[in-house]
Amino acid sequence: MKNKRICLLGSTGSIGTQALDIIPNTDYTVYALAADRNVDLLEQQIRRYRPALAAMADEACAATLRERVADTATRVLAGPEGIEELAAAGCETVLNAIVGVAGLRPTLAAIEAGSDLALANKETLVTAGQLVMARAAAKGVAVLPVDSEHSAVFQCLQNSPRQDMKAVWLTASGGPLRNCTRADLAHVTVERALAHPNWSMGRKISIDSATMMNKGLEVIEAVHLFGLSPDQVQVVVHPESIVHSLVEWQDGALLAQLSVPDMRLPIQYALTWPRRLASPLKPLSLAQVGQLTFCRPDRETFGCLAVAEEAIRKGGLYPAAVNGANEQAVALFLEGRIGFLQIEESVRLALAAPFALSYTTPEQVLAADRTARALVRDHFTIQEN
Repeated sequence: MKNKRICLLGSTGSIGTQALDIIPNTDYTVYALAADRNVDLLEQQIRRYRPALAAMADEACAATLRERVADTATRVLAGPEGIEELAAAGCETVLNAIVGVAGLRPTLAAIEAGSDLALANKETLVTAGQLVMARAAAKGVAVLPVDSEHSAVFQCLQNSPRQDMKAVWLTASGGPLRNCTRADLAHVTVERALAHPNWSMGRKISIDSATMMNKGLEVIEAVHLFGLSPDQVQVVVHPESIVHSLVEWQDGALLAQLSVPDMRLPIQYALTWPRRLASPLKPLSLAQVGQLTFCRPDRETFGCLAVAEEAIRKGGLYPAAVNGANEQAVALFLEGRIGFLQIEESVRLALAAPFALSYTTPEQVLAADRTARALVRDHFTIQEN
């Protein structure tokens, strides 16, 4: 029986569309959908799922959508405030699949409303993990990971005492440029950086995978999500993307979660936990895979990983600043305005700048984000549109 409501933020993106594939396998009905600018797809989703509420971050797009779905019962809200209103609507679960730091305020709104949080927006914990996890604990709401790596760790931790855990190992595919030299990276095109060999993802996260910044952000996320020290989160390159992460225990045992590389599994587990229901995934055949390989990450060639790791060691607002610089630089790279290696150059700028070593409010986090973005634009003398 469908007796729980879900609010899906980022419904037209890669995670959002896959989540909508999964929802029929769960106890949820779609109560609210939110997107950025894709009017056509959000209209299709509204007509299929009949949510009570919808929102678009872009106000002009929201106005267009409102006209198009005037014949439905769905109420359309506009702007970042509209998305926050959706998040605070009191659904049993909010799945936050918004890209970037824009997901922070909706996350906090969902927590304040008492909704459990299925979190695909890693930047929420990267930029303000200390604040977010403290508020979630105070409200008694669950924060359930949707990232495949953090879901794998979460699955390996079930029914095991946390105090017996020694470390977590996050696996990285290495991305489409894994075998490149530093000299090769200077000439990487947008198209090549987007061509991930294993995963189908959005443009921003695909570039983050190519630079290995994505793995650095996941290190920061894991520190907050599982209450670890930075030294307890390790990275290993695993090109096959079959082992999604591992937990190392004090007795020397390693527990791993394996499956085909398909985001529908971690999405579904976040929505059905602690149960494991039938899914549309094809079974994993280890015989067909043949072999699983692992190696150390190359932090000299892919320096973004090292920058993110240093940011969480420094703490305070440095993760937010490094994340903001990365978001700005990736946007510029996708626009063809800077080169691939200049993404790393940008995050190093933020790491070297003066930022506070503590924070207590989301406003401080967002101010650090804005400052870091301005640093990058000024460095490349690019004016904000």
